Amino acid sequence: MPAWVAGTAVVVGVCGTAGAPAVRADPESPLLPLIDAAAQRLQTADAVAAYKYRTGGAVDDPKREQQVIDAVTAAAAAAHIDPGYVGSIFRNQIDATSSVEYTRFAQWKIDPGAVPASAPDLSETRTTIDRLNQTMVREMAAQWDDLHSPSCAVDRDAALSAVTASRALDPVYQSALAYATHTYCP
Repeated sequence: MPAWVAGTAVVVGVCGTAGAPAVRADPESPLLPLIDAAAQRLQTADAVAAYKYRTGGAVDDPKREQQVIDAVTAAAAAAHIDPGYVGSIFRNQIDATSSVEYTRFAQWKIDPGAVPASAPDLSETRTTIDRLNQTMVREMAAQWDDLHSPSCAVDRDAALSAVTASRALDPVYQSALAYATHTYCP
């Protein structure tokens, strides 16, 4: 079983009860701001999916994906961190976001009444995504040593648990966040 799947089971097991009090990483994980930014970025998937569904757009957008990868790897180089590592992290983030969008498309195909009545303009959502991308790169640079330390997996898992609880992520988002972060700790 891939490590990210096992991590998903832990996150779901710890945070799967609706209405449970927010779980705090104790002591607070140094990766909490990075994982929280990744979760916020993932949560744009519903708005993006709604826009694409309502306009007949495709989930996959290779041109936009490459623009994101190019921007974050350039930011990584400017921050003196490994662009290859950052590019890989964002490839996983994009794939996780696409998986949420595909899930929503499937749900709406089965239940057309669940399609959101409106969706924000895609350019507005992309502005939010771009801001969160920069936050994530800054956090990777700030936590570079922790991301490459023996404590990384423990810190990542603590942050996943805390973010999952505080943002009340549903099982789709829990799995997507676990996947998006599964290679944070080389």
